[in-house]
Amino acid sequence: MIDPQLPQSQPQTSYLTPSTAAITQGWQAHLNLSFYPRGNKTILLHKKQQGPLAVQRPFYPEGNICHAYVLHPPGGVVGGDSLTITARVAPCAHSLLTTPGATKFYRSSEGKIAHQSQTLVVEENSYLEWLPQENIFFTDAKVHLITRIELATTARFMGWELHCFGRPALNEGLGCGTVTGKTEIWIANKRILTERVAMDGQDKRFLINGLQNFSLTASFFITNDSPELLAMVQTLLDQQQQYYSSQQLVVAVTQIEGLIVIRALANWSETIMHVFVKVWQQVREQWLGYTPVIPRIWAT
Repeated sequence: MIDPQLPQSQPQTSYLTPSTAAITQGWQAHLNLSFYPRGNKTILLHKKQQGPLAVQRPFYPEGNICHAYVLHPPGGVVGGDSLTITARVAPCAHSLLTTPGATKFYRSSEGKIAHQSQTLVVEENSYLEWLPQENIFFTDAKVHLITRIELATTARFMGWELHCFGRPALNEGLGCGTVTGKTEIWIANKRILTERVAMDGQDKRFLINGLQNFSLTASFFITNDSPELLAMVQTLLDQQQQYYSSQQLVVAVTQIEGLIVIRALANWSETIMHVFVKVWQQVREQWLGYTPVIPRIWAT
């Protein structure tokens, strides 16, 4: 008898890689992860890595959910580097992925571009919680980001991305740097959302009108078909907006074809993380009936 919980062949996953013409020699790193159910918990069944990308031994602070921490040992990304992450969650599996700290994109020299590509595939009746800490783009960084999220009809997904332009403590901004790219979310092979990033440090009008003079922008995506869940998230965000002044936080939520999209502006990642974590905890409680355990790596 074939065990339906185990793969019958090695999963075939294609990488989203930038063209070779766009890359000047730097770190070329790939990380490919596949999560499958085994008994009453999810395991990291396949791991393939090349270059300076790795994943720590999985943790199980919640019993059956596989918590994995994605690591980039060099500690920062520079022009010419290329990071490619692919994660697949098989049917009936549940994984939580995060990072131990912010991903730092440093100043680019000689016009070199740093590339980061991420592909997340969530199959039928499976869960993925994609909760990385923020990207920090240092002055004069040149970065291209691509994220593609592919969800089956019955998949559940929560994931966020936080982009910080310059270091707020130094009030430095992006300078002459640029950050471009996009995030796409597909459900049942239908593209539901495309979020484009096109930040030019020299575009003062966008800084004033688009970012409203904040240094950090963030998006949080949650699969949802429940009006009650949307109402709960809206109420929670209203409470948080009252807690923080409009000079500290601007946050709003919308619903797009089975997807809740939260967008936020702030000057400090701690502010947005505080709000997003509250939303994550309440949504998870609605999904599974209990509040999730916060990854311990966030406290270090």
